Amino acid sequence: MRENGVTRAVFIALWLAIVPAKLLVAARLPLFVDEAFYWQEGHHLAWAYSDLPGLTAWTIRLGDALFGDGVLAVRSLFLLVSLALPWLVVSLARRECGANAGWTAGCGALVLPLFAMLGVMALPDVLLAAATLLALDALTRMLREVSHGDAAQLALALAVGALSHYRFIAALGAGFVALLLMPQGRALLRDPRMVVALAVGAAAWMPLLAWNLENAEAGLRFQLVDRHPWTLHLDGITFPAVQGILVTPLLFVALLVAAWRFRDAEAPGQRLLALSGGIVVLGFFALGFFADTERVSFHWPLPGYVALLPLLPAVLERWPRGWRIATWALAGCGLVAVLGYYLAVSSPAARERMAALKWYPSNFAGWNELADEVRRARAGLPPDARLVADNFKIGAELGFALRETRIPVLDHPLNRAHGRAPQLALWGLDARRETLAGAPLLLVVGATDVPYRDLLQRYHALCRRFGPLPPPRVLNIDHGRQRFVLLAWPEGLPEVQDPVACSTPAMAWIDRPVAGARVAGTLEVSGWAFKDGPGLDRVEVLVDGRPVAEAEYGLPSPGTALYWRISSDPNHPDVGFRARVDASDLRPGRRWLGLRLHGRDGSVEDWSELPLLVEPAAVAGD
Repeated sequence: MRENGVTRAVFIALWLAIVPAKLLVAARLPLFVDEAFYWQEGHHLAWAYSDLPGLTAWTIRLGDALFGDGVLAVRSLFLLVSLALPWLVVSLARRECGANAGWTAGCGALVLPLFAMLGVMALPDVLLAAATLLALDALTRMLREVSHGDAAQLALALAVGALSHYRFIAALGAGFVALLLMPQGRALLRDPRMVVALAVGAAAWMPLLAWNLENAEAGLRFQLVDRHPWTLHLDGITFPAVQGILVTPLLFVALLVAAWRFRDAEAPGQRLLALSGGIVVLGFFALGFFADTERVSFHWPLPGYVALLPLLPAVLERWPRGWRIATWALAGCGLVAVLGYYLAVSSPAARERMAALKWYPSNFAGWNELADEVRRARAGLPPDARLVADNFKIGAELGFALRETRIPVLDHPLNRAHGRAPQLALWGLDARRETLAGAPLLLVVGATDVPYRDLLQRYHALCRRFGPLPPPRVLNIDHGRQRFVLLAWPEGLPEVQDPVACSTPAMAWIDRPVAGARVAGTLEVSGWAFKDGPGLDRVEVLVDGRPVAEAEYGLPSPGTALYWRISSDPNHPDVGFRARVDASDLRPGRRWLGLRLHGRDGSVEDWSELPLLVEPAAVAGD
């Protein structure tokens, strides 16, 4: 097929437009919690870790060393690799499907949202995509003629994949099955140079296997057993819809059509791409009915789409012109939407506006504010005060912000749920009371890092470990959607009495009005609040952080004590409150309703806020 200069120009223009966009996002987007933990791993260099092989951490550490401290330095090498990936797609597609098809496939790579935004975060998916493309590039050439150079490239790709993530096993398995289904593939598997490349790739898994053998298979158990229910559930039925949204609907359909159409292609390279890509996508679809439903997994099929991209132009050229335009338009809109989301998450003002939404980006929010609050709290403590984090997220994010790589972390369900507990133990960062005794202490607790129904139980667990908790210093981020509690022991930890007397941060709930309610005239506010140990003295009602009413506190609320059975607030069952606010004094528009809880121990805690819409009629008489 004759090369179309227009298509090439479009690809280059798109690539040149995406480069500064990705650079802007990578520089502004707050560090994701997984990135922060990989950064921490990079400062404890090892061949493998409890959650991943070593390459992601090594790459982050190298970026730090080359470009200095900062978010962009952490992501720098991932960004550079991601910028080269579309050119690899072009090269592979040009050889296997024709010159013009190469540039069209490259355009597909640039607008496929999952692929196009690789590199804006320092995640192993960038390295997995690079390994997949390099391996497919080498294999498609080797199906025609085997050379030592191609075998060396394949060995490198297999090593990079093995050192990137456990999920590369899926790409390996799909590629192996695809080769077995092809006569040329079976012949290739018998070639000595292919055997040597596979041996090098297998050797790259040795560090990860050695780590698991030395640590009771903790990583393998987490990746293959602990995180997955392995019982049939219907969540997998949503896979086509989710992927259709993230890949964009028509592009998703086109890639699936490519896998089907070229499954029996005469050209061995095209058949390999179709079979391996289709097997990956279909495999993850089937896995969705048995696998993890709690953590993010929408990006898992990406290696399959990477394999199918070179075949995309052949599918689209058979579609009517209107459908082709719609495919590119939808893909472009999807890319703009994802880019817009990242830019919104990068903006503190936008994150604040997202506080009322279900999909609030908590893993990106509040870390700089928390670091500033920790600095202020430390200023009032002795110089030898130890900083302890409630869970791995806080430990890693504070570590990055404060440039401290050895912040001890308490035992927490999140550490186990994300496979980080064994690694923290290996580093000696699993905080124990005996190792913390005798020195001043500042503990940072993530109040929103456990479901609210489990929060009081978490506080009581801290009491059993540390004794009665001191009056807290509360930090609400984005109206309390992200909430931290700082607990300080300037004189060191007290002796824990038996039975343990538990004094905790306050708990509260606003029953009326409900979040998002439209209000005018007199606003009735009611709910409950309590504080284990000393109890509460009074409750103030806040609007936009300003006190507007003193609540009547101490009203009967027997259901509260019945639900929170372990609560030791002496005021039970009279922990209800009620207040009236004149909404005519409030400016119309969205306002935030909150509480200020005054404890009998002198503590003052601002509770999380909920949004209200004050009707203009409420101020009509002003």
